[in-house]
Amino acid sequence: MQHRTNAWTTAIQATLHCLTGCAIGEVLGMVVGTALGWGNAPTTVLAIALAFFFGYSLTLRGVLKAGLGFRAALRVALAADTLSIAVMELIDNGVIALWPDAMDAELADLLFWASLAISLVIAFVVTVPVNKWMIGRGKGHAVVHQHHAH
Repeated sequence: MQHRTNAWTTAIQATLHCLTGCAIGEVLGMVVGTALGWGNAPTTVLAIALAFFFGYSLTLRGVLKAGLGFRAALRVALAADTLSIAVMELIDNGVIALWPDAMDAELADLLFWASLAISLVIAFVVTVPVNKWMIGRGKGHAVVHQHHAH
């Protein structure tokens, strides 16, 4: 039972890490696109691109600190985070796209911030089991933890 608890704990920690990078990029992209008056499609593309950038950057920073060279660290970050970030972004943006009027909300609207926050929470809940599955197979953040141990 201890092993199962550790796997879930590790998956939750990995997903929180992923959520941090995704949230920074997602919020920044939505704020910039909305403030500039961009349409929904370019704003969403910017938010997703920034979510991947910040998600990878956080992992890359940690792995580089552990002593890996840049190319090796980049490979670890890509292997560890791609599926997690992709699932999180799919769910997050899917919730916002399906939420009535959320795509048309402005920065000053409660709906803008509420739909963004709630969509990230839903994405977190959906992504935790994905990360647990990957960690259980020695993939995802299990790879990152191997490098933190060195």
